[in-house]
Amino acid sequence: MSLRQMEYFVTVVEESSFTRAAERLHVTQPALSHQIKALERAVGGELLERLPRGVLLTQMGRAFLPHAERSVRSAAQARRAARAAAGAEGGELHIATVHSVAVGVLPDVFAHWRRAHPGVCLVLHEYASADALEEQVERGIADLALGPVPERWSGPLVPVGEEEIVLVVPFDDPLAGRSSVALHELADRAWVRCAMEPVVDGRPFLDGICGAAGFEPRTAVRTEHTSTAIRMAAAGVGVSTAPGHTVRGALGEDCAVLSVDPPWLRALAVFSRVPLTGAAAAFTELLATLPVTGIRPPHPTAPSPERAYADCAAPPAVVP
Repeated sequence: MSLRQMEYFVTVVEESSFTRAAERLHVTQPALSHQIKALERAVGGELLERLPRGVLLTQMGRAFLPHAERSVRSAAQARRAARAAAGAEGGELHIATVHSVAVGVLPDVFAHWRRAHPGVCLVLHEYASADALEEQVERGIADLALGPVPERWSGPLVPVGEEEIVLVVPFDDPLAGRSSVALHELADRAWVRCAMEPVVDGRPFLDGICGAAGFEPRTAVRTEHTSTAIRMAAAGVGVSTAPGHTVRGALGEDCAVLSVDPPWLRALAVFSRVPLTGAAAAFTELLATLPVTGIRPPHPTAPSPERAYADCAAPPAVVP
């Protein structure tokens, strides 16, 4: 069997149609069918059930598909790495990140990158949860990930900075005129919490940090997205948290942003399956040196996720 045959098979499955797959691959349908049949002969059985209105995977096809996907993605990543190794002057760089970093950090970074490396196309993969980043890098979908430091990562990892987690309140809130607030002052407040809140030592971050301050947070609303939580906070439903670079300067006059005293900081890092070279290394260096990314320089000794919960009780607090 060949890589081309596996690529053809994966494309047929993704399109659920030989006709659409042939159009996407820029081959004739008979040529595509011939390659799929050759693959099935090599495997030793039918991978696809041909139907009048599409195709379905057979039991053998379902078992074969994840291996074929990994092979196709690994080959694509190998091609990108080889093209980029010469000096970040061509090809594509696939980057996985969470939505808050994509919105709050990367626009300025991408603008600088385009001026320095116009020949490299950046492909951004955005995810709601930081947990998804590790999977996308491990599967070869992304060349590197930029996000919160993963709890366990055996590959290359480069700290690039820290983002501040801030509080959002309505513009007419008694605290709105202040620049910062001590956490114990919020003991009687309701909170709007997001499903993407990090978990530390088996507990949601807000539960742990408020517990260290002597109270249990009272949850008014749980949302799926940070943007929804921010709008709820602006409407007076409760206090919300958000990455500072996402909300500062981007909100209207209906809400205010406060720092926590001591500040809540979350370490960010670039991590990959393989050593960072070429375009990946150049992009990581840009992240670490660019002063307009909205993130602070990395802590001299980057905090591990295992230390992060304890650090939250003393300045500066660190969110994993």
